[in-house]
Amino acid sequence: MAKQINTHDTGTTSHILIDRLTQALSFYRGQLRASPRAIAYLKSRGLRGDIAARYGLGYAPAGFQALRDAFPDYNDRALEKTGLVAVSNGGRRYDRFRDRIMFPILDDADSVIGFGGRVLEGDEPKYLNSPETELFHKGSVLFGLSQATQAIASTSTVYVVEGFLDVISLAQHGLQNAVATLGTATSGQHVKRLFGLAQRVIFCFDGDDAGRRAAARALDVCLPQVTDATDVGFRSDCLKRHRPLPRPAPST
Repeated sequence: MAKQINTHDTGTTSHILIDRLTQALSFYRGQLRASPRAIAYLKSRGLRGDIAARYGLGYAPAGFQALRDAFPDYNDRALEKTGLVAVSNGGRRYDRFRDRIMFPILDDADSVIGFGGRVLEGDEPKYLNSPETELFHKGSVLFGLSQATQAIASTSTVYVVEGFLDVISLAQHGLQNAVATLGTATSGQHVKRLFGLAQRVIFCFDGDDAGRRAAARALDVCLPQVTDATDVGFRSDCLKRHRPLPRPAPST
């Protein structure tokens, strides 16, 4: 199995946090099944039910304390430590993720260590990730690595794309060895992990200014780690070549 982060080595506290995150995932997945609006959104992006299940997708309801239904003790400090619950300046507790499609982030033991959430609509930040916690370190984690491990091993190639839905789109259309950074620039830790998995790393970023900047940053951090046995490539057409998911029509 690919080496991501083994959070089970850090002690009892980690087990408690993983337990809370696993409970939350079960809640979010149940909420997705019960939300016609969230299901319609995923269908509008072209997702099949089996691919949503493979990546463990869920839905966080819009309520400020929806997780009370999953955690009778909503004041449990472990909920704060996982990043599931935040506390306002006035001391009010509230769910960090609200009205978002939820993407679980897994460690090398396939345990949930965090989440990414995408809005269905509106002007809020499109993506929101778990904050840095004892388990979750955004600069070293790769989304989709657990699902991509076998394909990476068999091809010795890994594709790095920009977003959760890009990974899922490629997997649904046959490219199983894709992962994504979590809204951060490619780091040296990412590159070290990628070259530990594959001889060839291909970055697939958009051809716009932001994509070119991301590619330049990736190249900068790759160069010190490239050897005669490894290769780095850059493409902007990966998603087009593998039939990207359609974008939802704008609301009227």
